[in-house]
Amino acid sequence: MSVVVHSLIGGAWVTGSEGTLTDTNPARPDEVVATGGRAGASEMATGVRVARIAANDWARLPMSERGAYLTRAAEIIETNADAWGEELTREEGKTLAEGIGEVRRAAQILRYHGNAADRESGTVYSSPRSGEQILVTRKPLGVVGVVTPFNFPIAIPAWKIAPALVYGNTVVWKPAAAVPLLAFRLAQALTEAGLPDGVLNMILADSAAGEALVDHPDLDAVTFTGSTGVGRRIAGSAAARGVPAQAEMGGKNAAIVLADADLELAVEQVMLGAFRSTGQKCTATSRLVLHESIAEEFLARLTVEVEELRVGDPLHPDVTTGPVVSAYAQQTIIEGIDRAVGGGARVVASAEAPESGHYVRPTVLELSASTELWFEELFGPVLAVQRAATTADAFRLANEGEFGLSAALFTQDLTSALAGIDDLDVGILHVNSESAGADPHVPFGGAKKSGYGPKEQGDAAREFFTHTTTVYLRGGRA
Repeated sequence: MSVVVHSLIGGAWVTGSEGTLTDTNPARPDEVVATGGRAGASEMATGVRVARIAANDWARLPMSERGAYLTRAAEIIETNADAWGEELTREEGKTLAEGIGEVRRAAQILRYHGNAADRESGTVYSSPRSGEQILVTRKPLGVVGVVTPFNFPIAIPAWKIAPALVYGNTVVWKPAAAVPLLAFRLAQALTEAGLPDGVLNMILADSAAGEALVDHPDLDAVTFTGSTGVGRRIAGSAAARGVPAQAEMGGKNAAIVLADADLELAVEQVMLGAFRSTGQKCTATSRLVLHESIAEEFLARLTVEVEELRVGDPLHPDVTTGPVVSAYAQQTIIEGIDRAVGGGARVVASAEAPESGHYVRPTVLELSASTELWFEELFGPVLAVQRAATTADAFRLANEGEFGLSAALFTQDLTSALAGIDDLDVGILHVNSESAGADPHVPFGGAKKSGYGPKEQGDAAREFFTHTTTVYLRGGRA
C-alpha cells in the first residue's frame, strides 16, 4: 500500500510545489511505497522564516516542558514500531528485524534527550572577589538546519532533532529524498505529541533545495550526516557565514584480528559489522586486517558464514541481507568490486543474490597491497582483506587513509588492547565487538576526515546545540 506524504511547515502539512515525489521499494522497484509533492527553495525559505518566528517562545519554555514533547513522541513511536518498522524495510531495504529495531531506537533517543532537564545544567565557579559568583549558563543557538541520510531514516534524524529541540532550538529538517516515509512518520509523532507550530519544519525536497537550506543566511547552525564531499561543502559554506557546523561523513572502518583473538567471536562480529544493513552504515566494517598466523583459518571460517548468507526480500523472516537503496548504489558498488578484481584482488567468498531488485552479492576480497578498495568507501556489502606480520603492521594498515570513524580490535591480550587505544586513530573503538554501534548517552563521531565540528550524542550534543554565557553575579551592598 502506498502512503501519501507531505512536508511539515509552520504546523501545516504542505504539498510541495516542485513536482512529484515517488518512493519505491529497493527489493521490488516497481512497488511504490509513498508519493507526495516535492518541495523547493521557496518552501525551504518559508520553513526557515517560521522557525525563526517560533524560536523565541520555544527557547523560553522550561527544558522539562520541551523534553515532555519528546517523551510523548517516543511513546507514539514505540506504539507504532512494528508498522513503521515494516515501512522502513520497504522503503530503505534493511531487514524487518533491523527496521523495527531502528524505530525502537528512535524512541529510545527521544526519551534519553527528553529527560535532559534531570541532568546537570550549567556550572558555578568560585570568584576571586568577595560577594561574587561566576555562573556559566547555556543558551540555544536559534534556528538549526538538519540534513540527514537514507541509511537510518528515523534514528539519525532523532539523534539530531531531539537534542536540538530539548536545548531550545527550532529546526528546519531536510531528510534524504530516498526515504520520505519514515521522515513523515517522525514528524507525525512529534506533531501528535503537541509540538508547537514552527518548532519543527520537515521539508521533502531534492538536493538543490537542500543547498538552499544550508546556505540560508538566517540559519544559526547546520548539522549534517552523509557523504564526505557534501559534508565538506556544507562546512565550508557555514564557515564562510560564521555559523557552527557539525558534519559526520565517511568511514572505511577496519576490524583487526590479532594472533591471540577468539576466532569464533571475531568471525561472528566481523560478519555483523560487514553485512548487517547490507553494509550501508558509516560505521560498517569494510576493511579486515588479519595477523598472518591466523589468516587462513579465519578466512576459511568466514567463507562458510558468507556463503550461508541469505540475500533477498528483507520482509522475509529468513533473509539476512536485503538490497542496497537504489539502482545507482547497486551499480556503483558492483563497478567497485569489478575494478578491484580487475586490479588483482582475489575473491575469497561471495553469497548468491537475486537478479531482480537492487541487490549486491556480499563479497570478501583479499588485496595484496593497499589499492583503491582499501581507501574508497563503497557503502555496500564488500569487505577488503589484508594480512599483517605484526601487531604494529596491523595497526598501520588500519590507520591508512583519510577516514577515522570506527574500528574493531579482536585480542585477548590487555597490552595489545591498550596499544590499540593509543595507536588506532579513530573516534570509536570497539574491543572484541563489531565496528558498528552507537549509544545515545556517549559521544559519537570520527577522527581525521570522518568528522567536522563537535561530536554527536551524550554531553557532546549539548556542546554543539548551545553556547555558553559566563555570568559574573554580585549582589548589592547589604
